Amino acid sequence: MEPHERQIMDLLMNLAVEYFSERIVQRNEGAGRALGRLRNDPDGEGVWLSEFVEAFFREHLLDTPGGACLVLRAYAQRPWSPPEALATATTVGDALQVMAKALFAASLAKRTEEALERALVFGGE
Repeated sequence: MEPHERQIMDLLMNLAVEYFSERIVQRNEGAGRALGRLRNDPDGEGVWLSEFVEAFFREHLLDTPGGACLVLRAYAQRPWSPPEALATATTVGDALQVMAKALFAASLAKRTEEALERALVFGGE
């Protein structure tokens, strides 16, 4: 991955963590509840990680094969197990999107957990 692409991905991930953590903290009335719900069910009530990733990809123009490839290049060395949705992809572009969103969502969940933990340690509820 080229340095400018790495910088773009870092900026996008930082932006996603900021927006997502703010959103789930508000919806769950505090960082503690948000963290618990994120850990227990990332797509459950008050969190909806997959919906956020779908919207984030759309808003930041990552919902194209080229956008998916940018994301996949950032995670090229990461081990993973394919999501079930990959079996239902009908085109190569769809498959790229499924893979990119799955990897981005996993990374976003992990980074958001870390951000919420820091907020709890340094900022309280």
